[in-house]
Amino acid sequence: MKGHPFLYGLLFLMVFFWAANFIVGKVALREFPPLLLGGLRITLAGLFILPVYLWEGRRKPERWGRGDLPLLITLGVVGVAFNQLFFVLGLSRTTVAHSAIIVSMGPVLVLLIGSSIGLEKITPRKIAGMLIAIGGVGVLKLFQVEPTIGARPTWAGDGFIFLSTIPFALLTVFGKRVTSQHSAITVNTFAYVGGAVALAPMTLWQASRFPFASISTLGWVSLGYMAAFPAVLCYLIFYYALSQIAASRVMAFTYLQPLLATSMAVIALHEPVTAPVVTAGLAILAGVYLAERG
Repeated sequence: MKGHPFLYGLLFLMVFFWAANFIVGKVALREFPPLLLGGLRITLAGLFILPVYLWEGRRKPERWGRGDLPLLITLGVVGVAFNQLFFVLGLSRTTVAHSAIIVSMGPVLVLLIGSSIGLEKITPRKIAGMLIAIGGVGVLKLFQVEPTIGARPTWAGDGFIFLSTIPFALLTVFGKRVTSQHSAITVNTFAYVGGAVALAPMTLWQASRFPFASISTLGWVSLGYMAAFPAVLCYLIFYYALSQIAASRVMAFTYLQPLLATSMAVIALHEPVTAPVVTAGLAILAGVYLAERG
């Protein structure tokens, strides 16, 4: 970490906000249906960041190359819209612990995608690490213990959470090139605005028949947090970090996310921590660490 103290401090803050997002998301899902929550979150994130983008554009105009705009919009629709939708669908059907542990598989997916396009080289050590991480997921599901209180993990919920990591991994790999040409604010603006426009029909359909007057202050605050902090602020940090250091090193900070999120869930949501969860978490983190150091 030598040489980047400020950057690593920002990355720690990013992971903390992302970990808290699991808890806040659970609270928001008590009042919002998953698809509406995902659509509103992306729409609000776009509205939050658009004024920042317009201000930056007047202060520091950017140079655009051929193909930049379609790539940014594609990253937004695929990397942001699908990631957010799969995340809230999964979180509504499983526990915070399962969600956070499965999300920590992200660096393995980054490695696989990077190797498929020639950015990473697969070695025996990396293969061993990936197999250990996959084995951890197997432990999580094969020896799953149903909690007596709180949320119950389901195959559908865990599956949606895993699906949410794929767009994010694609965003990490292909976003690296974009951040070398455009600022983090530009990338995030087009990602969220593009994602919001793509999801607008679904969001409007969900909103048309939803009783917004029934939402409590806590529900609105939870939605605002999800749009402002883990969505906008964390992605700005994420893209800024990608422009400074390797993508695999940025993703390595997700090691902390399962620990933080699970600890918060135990305190705030009274979720139990079972032996399979601990075993699977340790196996996945060990496998990811081995794969990245291979």
